[in-house]
Amino acid sequence: MHIKPLPFSAMPAPKRFPDRDEIAAVRAEAEPLDNGAQAETTRRLAGRVMARRDMGKLVFLDLVDRSGRIQLLCPVEKTGEVDVHLGDLVGAAGHPAKSRRGEPSLLVDSLEVLATIKTPLPDTFHGLTDVELRYRKRYLDLLMNEESRADAIVRARMVSSIRRTLDDWGFVEVETPILQPRYGGAFAEPFTTHWNSLDEDRYLRIATELYLKRLIVGGLEKVYELAKDFRNEGVSFKHHPEFTMLEWYEAYVDYTTTMERIEQLVARAAEDAIGTTKVMFRGHEIDLAPPWRRLKFVDALDEHGLWTREEAELRRRLEERDVDVSRDPTWAKLIDHAHSRFVEPSLVQPTILYDYPIELSPFARTTDDDPTIVERFEYFIGGIELGNAFTEINDSDEQAERFSAQEQERAAGDVEAEAGDPDYVEALSYGMPPTSGIGLGIDRLAMVLTGRESIRDAILFPALRVREDRG
Repeated sequence: MHIKPLPFSAMPAPKRFPDRDEIAAVRAEAEPLDNGAQAETTRRLAGRVMARRDMGKLVFLDLVDRSGRIQLLCPVEKTGEVDVHLGDLVGAAGHPAKSRRGEPSLLVDSLEVLATIKTPLPDTFHGLTDVELRYRKRYLDLLMNEESRADAIVRARMVSSIRRTLDDWGFVEVETPILQPRYGGAFAEPFTTHWNSLDEDRYLRIATELYLKRLIVGGLEKVYELAKDFRNEGVSFKHHPEFTMLEWYEAYVDYTTTMERIEQLVARAAEDAIGTTKVMFRGHEIDLAPPWRRLKFVDALDEHGLWTREEAELRRRLEERDVDVSRDPTWAKLIDHAHSRFVEPSLVQPTILYDYPIELSPFARTTDDDPTIVERFEYFIGGIELGNAFTEINDSDEQAERFSAQEQERAAGDVEAEAGDPDYVEALSYGMPPTSGIGLGIDRLAMVLTGRESIRDAILFPALRVREDRG
């Protein structure tokens, strides 16, 4: 079969534009030049045209790539007619230059269209300001808003820094199952799916904890995973049903070592991602540099007049403060509600809250001086929790007893209580060394480092309700 060639006007755009330079580097090369001067070097740039101004035989284009923006000076006698529209992707070759008005530029010798736009861009001056549209069409948000591109790069640098730090500390990165026959490692409801060929239900993991601790039993000693977790819960400024979580577990240490490590890791991630440990978040200037404030859980509740072991009394105190406790069937749910409503929002500067009631922590070892308190800490920045850590239980009989206590919580109406995992208990029966583990919400740390107040701004493609097509 003979295929006719396309007419010249319909020839496809080039498939490549090799040896490309970054706009930021060319701007830096043009910056020291005198007004109206050009460099002898030849540079090749590619990106999207975001503005056009015609001045007789000279066409000005604003070109944007991931690194920044630059002005293209296109003399028609060199480039020919500039058949370019806003939003087109072009490649340009020319010389770094300074315009007569002092703007760093590229004086173009040749210009070629690499891809043409077929749907008009939003207002290029005001950018994309519709919040829901920014989430639904993140590609447009990134295309139009330099801040959104910068936020995505900050997050990527942050994650790279976290990996480097853990690797430098001798941790091994691993992968564990997303589809699990049992779910555990957190208080949450799971998403459920079905494995057709086995005719069995599976759960999307709510945490990586129990599998990672199996690896500690197996002798890997220091492990971490940057994982997608899934919790079938509502959405808020700090909650998202699909989220990224770092968890690590380290043998032969307790939670005091983990406290020191998380302070160092967060500070390093900030330095690597944004060049400083000082951030503006939720209207506060916050310094992430160690050491962080440390405060016992009981003392924090006591400061607010809310520490009591009596369920009825705690319920009364919360109701006096106009707190709806109708969905808090147990003392554990009440005390957690008191903490999240009154303590957490007050912890603006980095704070480690430690030594929790045993009812809130089925996987943590008790303290040496009080069997009702466990070696657990959470850490907070800007009034939100970023993560959770324990000195882990490594005795199988004690773990089985904790699971049994959680079953009683479930029977009392707490649907998020741990369901138990006999296979994990069996793994512990082979002996696990003393271990400490921690979780860190990657999306929430990205919020802190970018100064964003909604978790949906820290996630490139946040979950949204399906919208029916409007034809």
